[in-house]
Amino acid sequence: MRIAVVGSYGVGLTMRLPRLPAAGETLTGGEFATGHGGKGSNQAVAAARLGAEVSLHSAVGPDAFGQDARALWRAEGVDDRHVVTGHSPTMVGVILVEPSGENRIVIAPGALDELTAEGVAAFRPAIADADLLVVGLEIPLAVALAALQIARTEGTPTLLNPAPAQPLPVAAWPLIDTLTPNQTEAVILTGGDPAQAERSPGQIVDHLRGVGRFTGDIVLTRGGAGAVIDSPRTGRHEVGAIPVARVVDTTGAGDAFTAALAVGIAAGDPLPAAAAFAAAAGAFAVTRAEVLPGLPTRAEVERVIAAGAA
Repeated sequence: MRIAVVGSYGVGLTMRLPRLPAAGETLTGGEFATGHGGKGSNQAVAAARLGAEVSLHSAVGPDAFGQDARALWRAEGVDDRHVVTGHSPTMVGVILVEPSGENRIVIAPGALDELTAEGVAAFRPAIADADLLVVGLEIPLAVALAALQIARTEGTPTLLNPAPAQPLPVAAWPLIDTLTPNQTEAVILTGGDPAQAERSPGQIVDHLRGVGRFTGDIVLTRGGAGAVIDSPRTGRHEVGAIPVARVVDTTGAGDAFTAALAVGIAAGDPLPAAAAFAAAAGAFAVTRAEVLPGLPTRAEVERVIAAGAA
């Protein structure tokens, strides 16, 4: 299984606070942590742990965070030869967390903004050799669309994980073979009102088919409620969530799900089977604190499937 990923890398800088400081106030007593992040990198690492050969196109800065990222990819077996070292700093997200769990996040894209549609052309051989291209939207939209277009030209199937969601141009829809939004993202993709996300999953899928005129496969993720898959070949099915004894951290569950789904599709599994495999990976992820420890190996996913619970 060969998977090419075009997406983001960033570092999360998290400060847990006793309360938010007032303007001009210096507050002590915080707890600080850093961690690897970026949906593209997370999905690349997760797919590699699940047994795929993974190549990544992204961007980091000429800083310690960029060096740490490359060390991570080497350790995880992700091919980072097409990751660009830009002039700007590596993307960071500063996260302030109150005792209630409420958070405030500010993201500085940094080097990711230096990715270009022209630059992704150097990644063409990896896309052409892949069994599947996975693209996210934490990078400039023009870069994501350029990657999808290369894949279509080269005959490589595509999967778009549309997060963070934004309206897609009409020309994008025919380039996508598999779309993996949650309910809110599915509405935003077509320029709709996010309040429509409260509609039933079936209505949201019908909305994508009607307004978006999308003809590929849809895997509508619903968190703890599982997923709904809709395919012109296999019809519409619900994929039940795997029972979880204790939810510890949901942060990386979506990336674990997307990576496992991609691995299943790249292996030629039917979409319902690939989605069930992905559900087990997502269930494992929520039982671990932080993102990287929650990205499972194939053996860990198979244990969840065998037990019927995580």
